[in-house]
Amino acid sequence: MDRKTYTAELAGLRELRTEITAAEKAVAAAQKELDKLTVQRARRVAGLAGYEGAKADAIAKASGLTLADVVRIAPLLDPTPAAVRAAKTDSQAAADAPAPAPVAAPGAEPASVVAPVTRPAAVLEQPVPAAPATEAPREDEDQAVAEQPAPVAARVESAVSVASVAAALRPVVEAGPRELPALHEGLAGARFEAVTTGLVSKRPNFVQQARSTVFLDAATRDLAVRDQVVRLDLGARTPGEILDAVLATAPGTERIYITAGAPWHDGAERYSTLKDAVAAWLNTPSERWTTAVGSGRDKLAGHFVHQRQPVGRYAPAASPEGPVTEIRSMGEWFDPDGADVVTCRDAFRLLWQALRRQWDDAVLMGSPSQTGRDLWSRTIPTTGKWAGGYPVLSEELRGLLHATGGQGRTELILPPRVPEQLPALVEYDRTFAYAKHLWKSPVGTPRRITARAFAAMTEQEQTKALMSCSHWNVRVTVPQGWNHVGLLPAPVTGDRAWVYPSEPGAPFTTWAGGAEVHLALSNHLMPWKVEILGGLLFEDGKPLDEWGKRLKAAWADLTNLSKLHADERQRQAAYLASRAVRSVLLFGLGGFAQRPRLVSGTTPVGEALPAGVEILGQANEVVTWQRQAGFSRDPYAHPEWAAYVWSGARAALLDMKYRQGKEVIASAGALHAKPGTVVYFGTDGIALTERQPWPYRGEPGDYLLKGHLTGPVEHPTSQEQYLKLRGQGRAELAQMGADQ
Repeated sequence: MDRKTYTAELAGLRELRTEITAAEKAVAAAQKELDKLTVQRARRVAGLAGYEGAKADAIAKASGLTLADVVRIAPLLDPTPAAVRAAKTDSQAAADAPAPAPVAAPGAEPASVVAPVTRPAAVLEQPVPAAPATEAPREDEDQAVAEQPAPVAARVESAVSVASVAAALRPVVEAGPRELPALHEGLAGARFEAVTTGLVSKRPNFVQQARSTVFLDAATRDLAVRDQVVRLDLGARTPGEILDAVLATAPGTERIYITAGAPWHDGAERYSTLKDAVAAWLNTPSERWTTAVGSGRDKLAGHFVHQRQPVGRYAPAASPEGPVTEIRSMGEWFDPDGADVVTCRDAFRLLWQALRRQWDDAVLMGSPSQTGRDLWSRTIPTTGKWAGGYPVLSEELRGLLHATGGQGRTELILPPRVPEQLPALVEYDRTFAYAKHLWKSPVGTPRRITARAFAAMTEQEQTKALMSCSHWNVRVTVPQGWNHVGLLPAPVTGDRAWVYPSEPGAPFTTWAGGAEVHLALSNHLMPWKVEILGGLLFEDGKPLDEWGKRLKAAWADLTNLSKLHADERQRQAAYLASRAVRSVLLFGLGGFAQRPRLVSGTTPVGEALPAGVEILGQANEVVTWQRQAGFSRDPYAHPEWAAYVWSGARAALLDMKYRQGKEVIASAGALHAKPGTVVYFGTDGIALTERQPWPYRGEPGDYLLKGHLTGPVEHPTSQEQYLKLRGQGRAELAQMGADQ
């Protein structure tokens, strides 16, 4: 090529560059217009769902969408057979029963996303039932997570769910052993000693933006905005009327916390389940408001349906891409327990102040789970081995931990192991329990320990391995002569998932954390027979230690204030704020244990089913199925941390040492009570038939006497009955204290 040709080519390249730039601008403009039209279409589809006779297939044809896309936007139009829908009633009734205590981020929002496929129709992605809920997306644009809330009302759970289909269509069988996964051999096993490439938990380089927040008592209609209280006219208490009333008084509000009155339960008697009632309320048609569908990098889109703590996200109907306003429940943070709206506002303010003393950039986000994980991310070290962040384990290893790392122990012990007539029902609750177990956690890539390698260790090396951050596959036999509660969890089918065998001679194979295995081998009553089949040994680290210390400091400040403040309202507010700190830790920890998603769907009889599905049942010529959908690439997924803390907490329910320096000064837990006196385990508490001499110092992990119901008491036959008795015992103990 000569110089003349070279010069001519350069000139031509410049012209081409100009044409490309113009084309790019045209594409960007077209994409912007397409996004705008798509949002309008979604809003219209959602609006059509409010018509009683609306049909998903007709709307799909008119809109040019697939049936699955229509269901994604308006789940109430889901064409799933009525028989499957109706079957939700029984299973949902059980789900609506009160729980003894939250165990793993129930306040967090699972990322249920409709899979946009053409066939089979009505495919919904949901987290594994009864698992710690995955945290909702972070409220910033710089740190988007892979799993996002579904647009419009896609997370309305009136659509068929894995749990409801399974409960309705599977035959009723007795719970039996459930086979747990094991470590693979050879090349396949290498993935169980690996991390996910390019996925690391890093310290954020931005500051969260606070959102304008108000507090509304929907019963009294009082609104606390800044330092004022205003009485509103809420009309029929629909979302649109609440938004109109609040924003007319407090323009620019981005978050409304309902402290009392639960408007989403209005008219609940007309629906088969509470969730259906909540879903209908969230999607009440409004001329002025529409469900926020989000656009571009905006992650705040769609509603989250929960029977008692829903989240509604709304945007102006005239501008769906405009500012989003959330309606949320105060119960995500703490039980207001009759507190007025001013006290709830003061509690939120005290919570922020307490956290701000520990983090100079602390911001209260929508939920405790979001807040907890954001605060943790700001404790990631900037120096040392983990300055670059903590790596996320491989999908295989995360899957193993999800399948084998149970949560808090919940067990009602029935006669004849305890008397049918209880002499009393005494409840002990571990104060701020999980905070005691954050000082050490597994980090890095684990080392696989085979049965042969463990057997070759010296006794001292074995003890060290068990006391380190570890997870073990074991074959267990309950010893002859054992007459106390079970020590290790055994997997079973059915709703319970885990039981705790205690019958002498009972054999089972399971996985458990090193703390539990060591306790079974070395407890002071009688050592159990435990054979190590294999395990994973992590490096001991402190990824949660700083986070835990700061939360404990905030909790201690608020707890002291709740006892010492001269003003009764401020004492109550401080107490509620201390409960909110507990929620931040509890649900923040649960947010690390993110579950693999399940995809469920329907296919007409006779058509080919997707690969790898499990058939759940058949009704009205439609086959219902489910399959695993794997994990998202979430940089904050650390199930190894949650599993280790849960294991330590379960062990402490059995045996916990009170120390003064290095000296053990007292012990507590079920194994230190008489055989036959333990009635109930409830995550971080125990109910017994008699009082115990366990000291209480007010420190995290200490056993606090929480309730005492004088007997004789008829033994509860269900968790619901136990919870009723527990409430009576707490009331009786409070009265005893008031009389003294």
